[in-house]
This record gives sequence, structure tokens and C-alpha cells, in this order.
Amino acid sequence: MDTKVTYIFHSCFAVEDDYVVVVFDYWRDHPDGRLGRLLKGTNKPIYFVASHFHADHYSSRMFEYADREAGARFLLSYDVVRRKHVQQNRITDTLRPGHMYSDEYLTLHAFRSTDIGVSVALTLPGGATIFHAGDLNNWYFSDPNDKHLQTTLHQMEGMYMSVLDEIKLVYPRFDHVMFPVDPRLEDELLRGAFQWLRHIETANFYPMHFWRQYDVMAENVQQLTDLFPATCFHLPPDSEGPELPQV
Repeated sequence: MDTKVTYIFHSCFAVEDDYVVVVFDYWRDHPDGRLGRLLKGTNKPIYFVASHFHADHYSSRMFEYADREAGARFLLSYDVVRRKHVQQNRITDTLRPGHMYSDEYLTLHAFRSTDIGVSVALTLPGGATIFHAGDLNNWYFSDPNDKHLQTTLHQMEGMYMSVLDEIKLVYPRFDHVMFPVDPRLEDELLRGAFQWLRHIETANFYPMHFWRQYDVMAENVQQLTDLFPATCFHLPPDSEGPELPQV
């Protein structure tokens, strides 16, 4: 059974099989309106999954689709629910690390992140396994005093690898993985992706969270294609306009 993965914007992807559509980390639609067209043209159940509350991963505008598309379901990280004061009648389920959600269409496991919120693995009705990292990464900033780093580099590395161990116990292999390749990490921007690919078998890899710095991301991901020939790397088209302000 075919599974289609569509890059939307930044860390947002739409994943579709014959039965469902799942939208991860909706912030805004692509400038060409591709998400709106996809959802308008489907009669399948629609799920929105939000890994955490950061403004580049979550927007309450997702609920507008529930008004237009009957039956949309919302699986939101605990911090989204708390910090964004989401009304309980909007929420299908609240995701915390270790939580599992299952219904007639899919099974979802929430894992830890190395930032706020969760990372998410799910199995679609057709059997495809999907992983969306959210902000799970080895945030190994070149400058150990970088404002984004809340731990020592050694602690970050240990925490990240322990999360990978937890994931691998449940999912030793994924069909589709969406993972940050963030240029702010400079010389270490591939560190987390490299460790992921060495640790967990991945058929298809989709870089995200690259702040529209397409050239930097694409040049670096090319190194992974040589190191991991069994993995297919999918680069989004360079068609999004100027670099985004970081949030």
C-alpha cells in the first residue's frame, strides 16, 4: 500500500495512505496552498498532531480545518494543551512521553524529546511506520554557551542517545522519518541525524526545521546519502522564498 509524504512548511508534513491523512506540526500552509488543497480534496479522516507548543510547530489555525473538514481529530502534546489553553472539547487526546493512543485507524506512541513536548511514532492502517521528531535532536551547539542550550553538551548527548534507545525497543525500523537538520548547529547540524541513522533503520528520511536555508541543508544532507545508501533522502523543493525569522 502506498504512503504519500508531502512537505508543507518548516517542520510540517502531511502523511497519507488509503485510509487517513495525518498532519504533523502545523504552523502555516506552504505559500502555494498545498495543505489546504490536500485536505479540501479528501474524504478520509484527518488527524492533526502537535509535538509541542513552540510557535514554529503549533498554530491554533489548525482548528479552522475542523470547521471545514468534518471529523478532524487533534492529538496534542501536554504542553500545547496547558500553555495554549486549548479547550478540552477540541482535544482528541493529550500526548505525554510514554503515552499510547490507538483507534480504528492508527496507533501512536509518544516518546521523549530533548526539548519541550514529545516526539511521535505511529503506525498507519496500511502498516507503514512513521516518525516525526518534533524538536527531538542532539542539540549539540558549537558554542557551549549558546542561549539555546539548557544542558552541558555531554548531558545533551546522553539524553539524546537514551531517547533513541527507548524508541528502538519499540520501533527498530521506520518507513518514513521526519527529522531536524538545523543550520544553527553549524558544524554539528548532522550530528543527531547521523546518530539516528546509525541507530535505527530508516527507509526514507525527510529533513526539516532548516529555516528555509535550503542550500545549507541540502549540501549537508548530501553527505548522508553517501554514508547511508540504503536510506532514500527526500529534499523539499527550494520554493519558499526568503529565510524565516527564527522563533
